[in-house]
Amino acid sequence: MINIEEQRAALSQIGEEMLSLCHKQVQLAYEAFILFDTDLAEEIVLKENRVNALDLRIEKDTDRFIALYNPVATDLRFALALLKINYNLERIGDQSYDIANHTIDLNQKLIPEIIEKLQFNLMYETLESMFKDVTSAYTDGNLKAARKVFKKDKVINEINANAFNIVAEDAVKNPEIIRQYLMALVVMKKFEKVGDLLKNISESIIFYIDAEILKHKKKK
Repeated sequence: MINIEEQRAALSQIGEEMLSLCHKQVQLAYEAFILFDTDLAEEIVLKENRVNALDLRIEKDTDRFIALYNPVATDLRFALALLKINYNLERIGDQSYDIANHTIDLNQKLIPEIIEKLQFNLMYETLESMFKDVTSAYTDGNLKAARKVFKKDKVINEINANAFNIVAEDAVKNPEIIRQYLMALVVMKKFEKVGDLLKNISESIIFYIDAEILKHKKKK
């Protein structure tokens, strides 16, 4: 039987593969929506099967790891964290899948004015930075990178909150593009959710590395 260190390394590698796959899905979802690329959107929909298959594999292999090796301390925290990380990554995949379907349903390209006013690009760039931090935290045990995610998530939330006010004001002036505005809000909410899920992943990584539970922790 493979020893516990080798099995943990194998599980970590699969988790990294899931992180990379879901990150790519978000990248493609943004590109498909901004460029109104329905072929790319269809590709995302098809790749959702890969996300789901990898999700089930990680869950099964991690459960097996716990049953066979009876891990304790760091090894147990790793297994528990991986299950939570995988759960949140699968949900990120779901958000990308939904964005792809919204792109197909919209059936038109967003006008540049909407993208600029709603700070759509800034929201995505912040998400990209969060993915970079999460990847560094997961692969290198970089706690500093993991903690950067929390502040960046606040930027995402602020952009999303401001978008509603912008749409409410501008819809009266330009009712002919209200459908585009509303669809943009729906997609931005999906990206805002991705930010929340990345924050959850960072919390799980910190728990695994530093044995620190951040969920429901009171603000100082």
